[in-house]
Amino acid sequence: MVAYVDVPLTGRWTHVELGSAQDHQAQETERGTLDYARAVPGRAAPGDGDRRLIEAGMILASELTLDAVLLRIVELAVDLTEAHYGALGVLTPDGRLIEEFITVGITPEERAALGDPPTGHGLLGALITEARPLRIPDISADHRSVGFPPNHPPMKSLLGAPIAGRGRVFGNIYLTDKEGAETFDDEDERVLVVLATQAAIAVENARLYDETERKSRELQKLQVLEERERIAKELHDGVIQSLFAVGMSLQGLATATNDEHMTRRLEAAVEDVDHSIRDLRNYIFGLRPGILADRQLDQALKEMASEFGARSGVVTVVDVDSEAASQLASIAGDVVQLAREALSNVGRHGAATTCRVSLQRGDAGLFLEIDDDGRGFDVDMTTWGMGLSNLRARVETLGGVLQVESTPGEGTTVRATFPS
Repeated sequence: MVAYVDVPLTGRWTHVELGSAQDHQAQETERGTLDYARAVPGRAAPGDGDRRLIEAGMILASELTLDAVLLRIVELAVDLTEAHYGALGVLTPDGRLIEEFITVGITPEERAALGDPPTGHGLLGALITEARPLRIPDISADHRSVGFPPNHPPMKSLLGAPIAGRGRVFGNIYLTDKEGAETFDDEDERVLVVLATQAAIAVENARLYDETERKSRELQKLQVLEERERIAKELHDGVIQSLFAVGMSLQGLATATNDEHMTRRLEAAVEDVDHSIRDLRNYIFGLRPGILADRQLDQALKEMASEFGARSGVVTVVDVDSEAASQLASIAGDVVQLAREALSNVGRHGAATTCRVSLQRGDAGLFLEIDDDGRGFDVDMTTWGMGLSNLRARVETLGGVLQVESTPGEGTTVRATFPS
């Protein structure tokens, strides 16, 4: 028999084919885990159920990611109780509704015909409300049943148990139609309750693992930011100050000499030093996304614009929709860096007197826009340089779209649009 698993992503069904019982056994053996395919009909030998529960707990403990744990719980529940269908309903944080529904046993065609996953009515809701094991011999005869939606496969008997830990119910396991029997029995209920207890521990471990991974990524990102800040400070306090001193010395020599040719050469050298200082300052400006470390996105954009205006002499204003900023909070660091790179381009090439940084909501989604009144350029006739190419690559990596509009003599508008 081919088993099908539907794993929901953001409340929707995602279908995965597990293969036949024989294929599944081969895959499990190859992966070094234990086979729970139904090899022998009927009740297992005395003591075998407990052994298999211990082995089930070991398998759950070997899974690290939450998605893998949830899928494995349903598989083991179906195999240990010899149920025809199995599901796991993950509850919303308030514990009132089902927000994700993972199933085993239905075909892709049945899944497609069912439409949206259940949210927790009828007997599914009864298990949510009562938060204790539920064994129903005939679903249709139970007064709490609200029936099945159109195209739902027929089901008669039901066995369910909550997955609870740390005083909170994470979700519920639902099993229907025991193979070779009219109803589930006491042993099936005992097995499912034990498995649910093991599942609660596995879910908590997976959540801790996910949290550890997230914090590790955040720590690595923080270390990168700190290193950038260190390099930027060394460049500003060391290299730029040294170049400034060299420039002052050259300027002094140009004033002291009576040789006009030498004066012109020294003044040209001073101008080159000034250009180098400006380039280094632009580089430092791009190195310092740490501006966001202890600020909200809108505050970070305003501070960055103020810093850019003071450094470049370009009057820079910021217009931020707080709701748009909130929706982009997860990529706030990238948004700040995008704005920083766009402003660096304005400072280097735009010859602008005013510039606006906007973060707003539009028909196409959320957009970050930087427009200036500088010299502009012909978009169709100009090859994108490193600055604009970097902007486009960064925006596309974030799932967005970059648009550049410019007219010679009328300024440039750079707009990055992200799905809302």
